[in-house]
Amino acid sequence: MKNPAFPLPLLLLSLVVSQSLLPLSFSNPIHEVLVSNGLPAGLLPKDVKSFSLSESGVLEVFLERPCLTKFDNRVFYEAIVKANLSYGALTNVSGLSQEELFLWLPVKDIIVDDPSSGLIVFDIGVAHKELSLSLFEFPRDCRPEYLLKMGEEVKVEEEEGFKAHSQILKMRKREEDVM
Repeated sequence: MKNPAFPLPLLLLSLVVSQSLLPLSFSNPIHEVLVSNGLPAGLLPKDVKSFSLSESGVLEVFLERPCLTKFDNRVFYEAIVKANLSYGALTNVSGLSQEELFLWLPVKDIIVDDPSSGLIVFDIGVAHKELSLSLFEFPRDCRPEYLLKMGEEVKVEEEEGFKAHSQILKMRKREEDVM
């Protein structure tokens, strides 16, 4: 009698396909909190140290240090990012800025009105900017650099994409020291 063995390669392929159909899981629970509230996981960087979410929906996210990343433009995260979380929205955001035409503008609100549209809206005060949700699908690395905040210089490693910005900050610091 012939043994009807299931071919091993086919078994492995079916295992991989079944695993890929399972919901995504993220290494940090904050990213799962975002997704369960109708927001993309990539709104916050990978290196979140901790977070708190009050019963009233106030979300506080604590990063290792201030950092920069890039979506369609550069985004700056302060060490603490705070917002009111509701389904499909982060409102009254603080600790998050976006670079627009060489200006750093605070992000006030982030809203996903209609997920089927594939768009996410950033309220940067002077305008509402629509971006593709796909830019925020996965949490990104966030790169530290030389940062000036309220007259203090925080020295952290310099990354290739942010050297020009670092040079400008260093020149401003030197100018302040001379004055």
